[in-house]
Amino acid sequence: MFRLVHPEEVWGTVVVIDLRSAIHSELVLESVRDEIVVYLHEVDRLFSTYKPESEISALRTGQLAIRDASLVVQEIWRLCMEAREYTGGAFDAWAARGGFDPSGYVKGWAADRSLDLARKAGIEHVQINAGGDLSLLGGSAQNEPWKIGIRHPDDEQAIAQVVTINDGAIATSGTYERGAHIIDPATDLPALGARSATVVGPDGGVADALATALVVAGRDGAHWFVELSDYSAWVVDRHGDQTWAIGPAFS
Repeated sequence: MFRLVHPEEVWGTVVVIDLRSAIHSELVLESVRDEIVVYLHEVDRLFSTYKPESEISALRTGQLAIRDASLVVQEIWRLCMEAREYTGGAFDAWAARGGFDPSGYVKGWAADRSLDLARKAGIEHVQINAGGDLSLLGGSAQNEPWKIGIRHPDDEQAIAQVVTINDGAIATSGTYERGAHIIDPATDLPALGARSATVVGPDGGVADALATALVVAGRDGAHWFVELSDYSAWVVDRHGDQTWAIGPAFS
């Protein structure tokens, strides 16, 4: 089994690419790694809210209309609209300070697209860890699922929950690392629904948006998972260590 692990600084975080294969050489893994790295920086070029030359910055300042944006930016605009709808507005990329900010969707979405590059190359076991949002393929080895620990909100060394998964995505949002950075669109104040929310499901962008929205809505967001039955959530309430879960991943 060949394995390549590469951390790439991009998007203001570190994206860790973990590629494992029993049939492809280390040279193939390196080639796939290089392709993913190029893609990650292309995403940053288009979607960064910090780069004044990005399309998102141009949208935020009114220099670019969405109808004139690239097709991939238009796609993310549409997907963010859908996320706003199925979360009842708890996820709202247009409510961000400074204007449209799809960061709470793009990170998980781009991790999925990065994983797809490895999948197309025939890599059997892949983990893309985009600053805590994970896209996973094939388990950690043959017949061995990925075992992903969710950290305790108050102690980065403590694991509060473990998710076992072969293929899919995991996204976690919370207030414990970057403070009150998640804003409630209804009040324009720091979100008070939950301290931490982890969502597991087939799509990284949707999982990312749901995790952010649950920090806003807390238990009021549980009903979303009736229709989104392929997704699961594990949430730490705003006060104390009380938790709740919904969906097959935590049953």
